[in-house]
Amino acid sequence: MPKVIAEGKTIDCEHGSNLRKILLQNGIDLYNDGAKVINCRGIGSCGTCAVKVEGKVSAANWRDRARRSLPPHSPTTDLRLACQTQVLGDVKVTKFDGFWGQGSRIVWTPKG
Repeated sequence: MPKVIAEGKTIDCEHGSNLRKILLQNGIDLYNDGAKVINCRGIGSCGTCAVKVEGKVSAANWRDRARRSLPPHSPTTDLRLACQTQVLGDVKVTKFDGFWGQGSRIVWTPKG
């Protein structure tokens, strides 16, 4: 079983699990500020669930690539949309500041 490490928690999940669902189901604070209320609920259109993921995950699909190609995101950053990412192996997740998680200051790391 793959392990997701985020905000000081280690979570076991099924291979192919949706990263957004795993984080939210386990009490991980995925959204910043007003994005906690105003987000697309996982359809990949808002970009507020952007996180840095280290480990084995699915390739970025067209929704992920398209949303991250629009400001304030950039296709050259190493962020992924949690709602469009499937966990394929052990992963570590980091969240950054900014409404869309696109900032440069770390909000939480895998360790906390």
